Amino acid sequence: MTTHRIKKVLIANRGEIAMRIMRSLRKMNIEAVAIYAEADKYSLHAVSADEAWSLGSGELSDTYLNVQKIVSIARQAKADAIHPGYGFLSENPVLVEACNQHNIIFIGPDVRSMELMGNKISAREYAVKSGLPVTKGLTGTTAEILESAGEMPFPVLVKAAAGGGGKGMRIVNDRDALASVLETTSREAKNYFGDGTVYLEQFIEEPRHIEVQILGDKHGNVIHLFERECSIQRRYQKIIEESPSPTLTPEVRAQMGAAAVKICTDIGYQSAGTIEFLVDKNLRFYFLEMNTRIQVEHPVTEMVTGIDLVEEQIYIAGGLPLRISQDEVKQSGHAIECRIYAEDPSNNFLPSPGKMTLYHEPSFEHLRIDSAMRQATEVFSFYDPMISKLIAWGNTREESILLAIRSLEKYVIHGIKTNISYLRQLLQHPNFAANTISTRFCDAHTTELIDLAAAEKNQMNPLLPVTAFVLFNLNKSRLTGTSNLWEEIGYWRHTMAFKVSTAQQQIPVEPETTAAGSFQGLINNQPVDASLRSFADGHLSLVSNNMVTEFYLSENEEGDTIVSHKGVLFTMRRNDQLNESVDYAQTDHGDEAGNLFAPMPGKVIKVNVKQGDQVVRGTILMVVEAMKMENNIVAPAPALVEKVNVREGDMVDTKTQLIHLIQNE
Repeated sequence: MTTHRIKKVLIANRGEIAMRIMRSLRKMNIEAVAIYAEADKYSLHAVSADEAWSLGSGELSDTYLNVQKIVSIARQAKADAIHPGYGFLSENPVLVEACNQHNIIFIGPDVRSMELMGNKISAREYAVKSGLPVTKGLTGTTAEILESAGEMPFPVLVKAAAGGGGKGMRIVNDRDALASVLETTSREAKNYFGDGTVYLEQFIEEPRHIEVQILGDKHGNVIHLFERECSIQRRYQKIIEESPSPTLTPEVRAQMGAAAVKICTDIGYQSAGTIEFLVDKNLRFYFLEMNTRIQVEHPVTEMVTGIDLVEEQIYIAGGLPLRISQDEVKQSGHAIECRIYAEDPSNNFLPSPGKMTLYHEPSFEHLRIDSAMRQATEVFSFYDPMISKLIAWGNTREESILLAIRSLEKYVIHGIKTNISYLRQLLQHPNFAANTISTRFCDAHTTELIDLAAAEKNQMNPLLPVTAFVLFNLNKSRLTGTSNLWEEIGYWRHTMAFKVSTAQQQIPVEPETTAAGSFQGLINNQPVDASLRSFADGHLSLVSNNMVTEFYLSENEEGDTIVSHKGVLFTMRRNDQLNESVDYAQTDHGDEAGNLFAPMPGKVIKVNVKQGDQVVRGTILMVVEAMKMENNIVAPAPALVEKVNVREGDMVDTKTQLIHLIQNE
């Protein structure tokens, strides 16, 4: 079976979703056209497509959000259709209208459905008309909302009407904070979605977030593909999703599926979409919103139903009726998705863009990795921080959890911070295993999970990781094919005692013999007899005291060696070796008191102070946006603003001095 007219598709997106769409296109023998910003010129999606066209450089509005440029490329490439993926332009009716104007098929819903359900206010109103239960809400201008806020019990949610992906959403616990939160959320909504409209919604204590996947065609057929539990969220951003939901009874599952089909039938929905519900402790469910696009978490549905959602989207867009009936959709086994992010859980989940020094994906039966990389690469600050998605399938929920934990242990990313260890601890938490969770789970347990990850590292015996480092260090030129000044100095360097520094301690190493590929001596005052078994692509296998152990190693620009073992990372260096790439005479390790720097590469979106201003501790001096997250730069103490070194719109990195303060006496 072939689709009507669709033989060539332009993918109006980047990263892992572009690669995901490409896989379905290849399966269907449809040509794939990629687009890329200049920063993505050598990215996997650009080099993997049948054709790749440049969007040029500049802001997102000049590249991946430029409808005119994207449609122009589609016409030049003679693409029959455009698939928007998720994010970016996936729920932008302007793109749909542009496609219609130029006789290009948009792989997604029509303008009416997108406008009706893409705006959360109109979607709630339509849900009421369709007989779906909804929470209490309050709409209007900011002034009208403030005036009528007394009608709503606190806490409430302030939400962007055009929002999605957890952006443009904040809890307000008391009326005094409402005005400032409305302003901040409106600005964020205008920045991300081009629409600053916000509204209030009743906040349900300890809710479940459960969504239903639907497919609708152009012939009036609508089916659901069951549900996904998405309750594990941080800052309203889903990080773990699973299907089926371990919460629902068969009766409630059937009711939610029927409700989702009802509203989509009523609006004549024609594509893949998701109806999202909040579910309270008594399993009462409330319509939350609709996503008129493919979802980040769609793979868990694919894993348990065996249905390729992107393929079905393409068939629907081509005008064909659904190829499956509701009775034919079955759930088999259990799937869990973990989103891998470039962020630092131990530092309030601060985004962690930068250059990787090593990247290795695990490989197991029933494991799926959706990513846009096959090797170490750079994670840019101006895109979403998600690196990939790890999806594990098992016959039972317990099996899928165990496979996910095992796979995360084998998922190796060096050079930037990630949430991998956080996810491992979360999956092992007894409350998660027992399904005693809600959307507040991460708020309640994050400190505990971070402490558990730190304790795991502190409790691990460093002997084996240090042994791996020593073997690598002493044989580096042979293993990596690069010259090493410290090996060239002479054998006597190797037979002298030295120390290995880690973040936790100084570990003495006393070699006795160091024949090529082996080490005999004392490490941390314990006898070690170790030899290299193999080394390739950062993967080192060694035999120590008759036991085989696996490690991953890489080196960063500062001359440190990163060693990972069972998902735990150590940063090491020899105290008697300098990094040949660093000019220590030119290195300034300190900074003058009062200098404030950007916590990560990003863009200055607001400057609140000027030279001569007096500020108090906690004053928000400016806001730096990185990876779609606003980060407040605050005054550490009462001070005078002596100089502001940046302006709104400036791109900054961690070496950029943003502002200089003179602390008050």
